[in-house]
Amino acid sequence: MRLPEKDVGTYGRRQSALEVLRIFVRLGLSSFGGPIAHIGYFRQEFVVRRHWLDEHAYADLIGLCQFLPGPASSQVGFSLGLMRAGYLGGLAAWVGFTLPSAVALVLFAYGARGLRGAIGAGLLHGLMVVAVAIVAQAVWGMARTLCPDRERATIALVAALLILHSPQAAIQVVTIGLGGIAGLWLCRGPAQPLDENPLLLPISRVAGLVALTMFVTLLAGLPILTSFTRSHGIALFDAFYRSGALVFGGGHVVLPLLREAVVPPGWISDDAFLAGYGAAQAVPGPLFTFAAYLGAVMGPPPHGLAGAALCLVAIFLPGMLVLMGTLPFWATLRQYARVQAIMRGVNAAVVGLLGAALYTPIWISAVKTPGDFGLAMLGFVLLTVWRAPPLVVVIVSAIGGIFLNWSRF
Repeated sequence: MRLPEKDVGTYGRRQSALEVLRIFVRLGLSSFGGPIAHIGYFRQEFVVRRHWLDEHAYADLIGLCQFLPGPASSQVGFSLGLMRAGYLGGLAAWVGFTLPSAVALVLFAYGARGLRGAIGAGLLHGLMVVAVAIVAQAVWGMARTLCPDRERATIALVAALLILHSPQAAIQVVTIGLGGIAGLWLCRGPAQPLDENPLLLPISRVAGLVALTMFVTLLAGLPILTSFTRSHGIALFDAFYRSGALVFGGGHVVLPLLREAVVPPGWISDDAFLAGYGAAQAVPGPLFTFAAYLGAVMGPPPHGLAGAALCLVAIFLPGMLVLMGTLPFWATLRQYARVQAIMRGVNAAVVGLLGAALYTPIWISAVKTPGDFGLAMLGFVLLTVWRAPPLVVVIVSAIGGIFLNWSRF
């Protein structure tokens, strides 16, 4: 059957790595709000607008990436690039989404200061408020598709309550696992064909096993290599690789691990660490690019651009290796009826997780006044009713934040 004209280039059609890079650079320049908001931006771009995959496949991908260590939103983006343009597409997606914030934080490390004064504070606040609209749109759209019955709506509700009660990253992983168990119990049915939206991922099982072997070998071998060579470069790579390999949930969860890795040894001061953390909140893209700032301001060499590149690759590498090692087997497993039932529960739990994140930390951090609430509602209406591009909503919210900040003086 011929697809409608607006859907040409959707499910299954290949694209060039250069096109993937262009799309993800734009997202890297406009995706404010942290990993949960990034998932909303990706959904709008690739599920709603470009139809690269449908809601169910997208939620499956989110569920898998939430289970794995590493930066979940970057793993989702890498998978989307991989699906559309092979290994080069995955690399292009990662580079495009990561580079803008990494460059901004390296510039900050070299002396560029964050925005100050009423305009700067208002601009940053407006960018926080836009995350409320983006996540609210994602929760609304995903809930309508993934929680169409009372069983899955109940799973989503219970998941949200669990996350709100204890928002630690470990609880998020446990909650998604419980959602899968609940789905196996409550959402059983015959296997559904998945040819409507196949996850066309060009990774063989052999390549997946090689990636998993590399992940484990580096995790176990780098500390040994560090002790033998006494090289600061290897020690630096080991510290950032371990931080990326052992964190679940990504984003802010990695910050305590990074501080323990770089502050006690004297590689960077606490003040410099906290200054970079503040700057990382003001830039779009993944928070893991904070590693580029740390590498640039590091005391012992390598530092500067070389240190930034080394730390950036080290912190992202384990998450990408474990993802590549899992995806080939995931595509096969998700065809079975029991696995589909589990994923129905996982998908519903993901909706609950997003709903809880909409409240904390996003809502309670951004919405302080009636004006903030109105600005968030404006962004939500622009996205859901007017179907405005997210970049337009970001600009409107930034201007609105400046106006609201002025009005308080």
